[in-house]
Amino acid sequence: MAEGLRERKKRQTRQYISDVATGLFLERGFDAVTIAEIADAADVSVNTVYNYFPAKEDLFLDQSRGVVLRLARWVRGREKGESAAAAVLRELREELEAVSPRLGLMPGYARFMRVIHDAPALRSRLWAIGQEVLENLEQALREETGAPDGDPLPGLIAGQINWVHQTVMAVIGREMMAGRNPGEVSREVLALLDDMEDLMSEKVLNYAVRAAQ
Repeated sequence: MAEGLRERKKRQTRQYISDVATGLFLERGFDAVTIAEIADAADVSVNTVYNYFPAKEDLFLDQSRGVVLRLARWVRGREKGESAAAAVLRELREELEAVSPRLGLMPGYARFMRVIHDAPALRSRLWAIGQEVLENLEQALREETGAPDGDPLPGLIAGQINWVHQTVMAVIGREMMAGRNPGEVSREVLALLDDMEDLMSEKVLNYAVRAAQ
């Protein structure tokens, strides 16, 4: 369905407020900036800021919705004859080979990660986002395989697949904060991804294979 004028204006306003806030956080640090200062800089009211962002952390991690659904989306979109783990490994390889900013492989990511590193509230929110990624992945596996609620296997498999994703993101974040070149980091993480795949069992690698028909 096409986006209406009202929805587009709301989306643009939300993005503008987030951009203004992010600029202030990068310049001064997360804890040093208040919601009132963000509202003033964006020329909106404090209530408007809270209407779009219920918590201050949401202003900086405003793209988290896409992240929490990432692994579940990759699993649901896996190809015929492809397992859940294989789909995630394939998607990660494609992102790494493309030196994708979606994985943090871009100039300026070190500043972004440093703001998170210096703010306990953002580190806590990042942990919560990681839990949502895992929960959404487990739910996708359960639905895709028809596993009953009491079956522990989807959760165990989700944990193994999520470990790969978490490790990739953690290594990229660490290396980018160290001032590394995105292309060099992507090549190293591709090799690491091969090592992690070798460590995964056949049961994990062959779980939830999509039927050919």
